This record gives sequence, C-alpha cells and structure tokens, in this order.
Amino acid sequence: MPVPLYQAKAEFFRTLGHPVRIQVLELLQAGPCSVRDMLAAIEVESSNMSQQLAVLRRAGIVTATREGATVVYALSSGDVAELLRAARRILTDMITGQEELLAELRGADAEEPRSG
Repeated sequence: MPVPLYQAKAEFFRTLGHPVRIQVLELLQAGPCSVRDMLAAIEVESSNMSQQLAVLRRAGIVTATREGATVVYALSSGDVAELLRAARRILTDMITGQEELLAELRGADAEEPRSG
C-alpha cells in the first residue's frame, strides 16, 4: 500500500529537521563541496557530519561523487535550494510581523499611565 502524500511530506520535512543538515544544504546552495570544506565551514565532529550526510544522501536530497580520495556532495535538485530560499522568505515575514507587533505593544505601553 503506498504511503499517503501528507505522510511522505512529513517524513521529508523530518529529514530536513536537523541544524547540521540545514547548514549543509545552505552551504551546498553555492555549489558542490567536499566533506573537508564542509567541516571547515560547519563546526561539528567529523563523525556527526558523516552521519548527517548519510541521512541526506539516503533521502535523495544530496548526491555524492568520489573524486580520487575526496567525496564531493551536491544538491540533488535546484528545488532544494528554492525550498531553502522560500523558508528564508517565510521566516523573514514571520519575524517582520513579530517586530511590528512588538512595536505596537511598546507603543501601547508608552501610552498607558504608570501606576506607582
């Protein structure tokens, strides 16, 4: 029996739901990158990086190619980069909305007389 689409989407987002995996994907938006370069850019143990890359590779979100002794990772699709850009836009909108609400709240606080 096939997995319902909503369940497959939930599993996909769970796969993305780790800070190191997000950092890797953000880094790979600029293009293919070796594990050594990723470790230089992301402060994480080598074993943890390998584990997170394996999760992304099994899910088909990144690809790995061997160039001699070096393994180079890349995003499997430009859609992954677009998803990350969309998440950034959504978060920016959310934070902007919160800042506007905070400004309104501060304005209301300034208008209320202080008792004391």
